[in-house]
Order: sequence, then C-alpha cells, then structure tokens
Amino acid sequence: MLHVEGLVAGYGKVQVLQQVSIAVPEGDLVTLIGSNGAGKTTTLRALSGMIVPEAGQIRIGGENVAGMTSAEITRRGLAHSPEGRRVFPVMTVADNLVMGAFTRLTGKRPKGDVQADIARMYELFPRLAERRGQLAGTLSGGEQQMLAMARALMLNPKVLLLDEPSMGLAPKLVEEVFAIIRQLKTQKVTMLLVEQFAAAALEVADYGYVLENGRISAHGPAAHLRDDPAVRAAYLGAAH
Repeated sequence: MLHVEGLVAGYGKVQVLQQVSIAVPEGDLVTLIGSNGAGKTTTLRALSGMIVPEAGQIRIGGENVAGMTSAEITRRGLAHSPEGRRVFPVMTVADNLVMGAFTRLTGKRPKGDVQADIARMYELFPRLAERRGQLAGTLSGGEQQMLAMARALMLNPKVLLLDEPSMGLAPKLVEEVFAIIRQLKTQKVTMLLVEQFAAAALEVADYGYVLENGRISAHGPAAHLRDDPAVRAAYLGAAH
C-alpha cells in the first residue's frame, strides 16, 4: 500500500534522511524505531508532505505522491497523527472529528457515512464520547492523543501514520493507547508507527525498520528484530 524508495529529505542544507526505503503492505502494522535524532519524525513529515523530499519516491497504492502538498497527499488517503498531537484547541472534540473528515465532506474523498464513523470513534475511544462537547485544549495529554488518532482515522485512510503516540503519557495511558493500536490492527488498518518505546512497538508490529543516522540499518519481521542482539542492546535494554 505504501512504498518508499530512496527517500532523501531534510531541512534547508541539513540532510537528515539518506536513501530511506520502507514498505507497508496493505493491512499490516509496520514500525520505525531508532534513537532520538535518527530521523523518524522527519520520515513521517516527508511522507505526509510537511517537508518536500529532495529525492526518492513515495507511492500510495501505486501513485507517486513525492513532492505533492499535504492536502494533495491527504486526498490520496494518507492520514498523519503527528508528534505533539496538534489538536484544534478551541474546537470541541466533536468538531475536531468533523475536521478529520473535511476532505470527505468537500468531495475530495469518498464521503461514506461520516456520522456513523464518528459514532465508531466514540466506541473505539470511550473517553472522547464522554467529552464530545469539551474544548480539545482542555483535555488531558492522553485524551488529546486519542483525539489526534481518532481525527486521523476520520479520513478513512488507506495508510495511517502514527508519530510517537505514547510520548509524554503516564504508563497506564500508554497501555490504553497500545490497546487501541492493537484493536486497529485487528481491523486491518494499514499503519506506520514511529514509537519511542521500541519494545512495545515491536511487540505489536508485523514488521520493523531500524533507522540510524538517517539510514535504515536493519529490518525484518518484528519478532526477529526483538531477538536480534544488536537491536536488543541498542533499543530494548537489558530488561527485555
């Protein structure tokens, strides 16, 4: 579904990504792990059009979207739940979800049943149902993360990018977020997950990539990466 080949990207004269290639098959959950500053968030920003790649291809369902704007890429079915959540703080939870369906409501993507999908988000994220009329900026960090994920899902995406969904959350909320990710996996939502907790990411993923200094240094089935001594030493710690 998502195929990235030879991606080169960065900020100004600083080249962060060097020939990054990743494949996310339809219905699979793929994770991208690595240390801070390795280029994980930059990868997702390049995929979603937040920065323009210098080289490489980004194919969604066979169409190369590299160089397109974020709006154009969204219309092709790629949704991005960004690092830092970035909900619309002065809009209610309900209105944030409607904004997630904006391209459907404006005819840029198949509309489907938007109200039914909002109801489905409330089933998947019960806390949001309790706070549907509350301003998003007044939610807790965990609730804002759930809203960011739900808003992205309202696109009915072909591919969902999740950037550090557990960042800044208490352990109990991290467990809740990963329980939701597992549920999405059972529903065959195609996902690319960037996550600081490598052990949790590899536990839930089908396949994984290790990013070091802007390059893919290792990849393989998630179970194999969990057992790889180098990966364990660098990212999983002695306790895993």
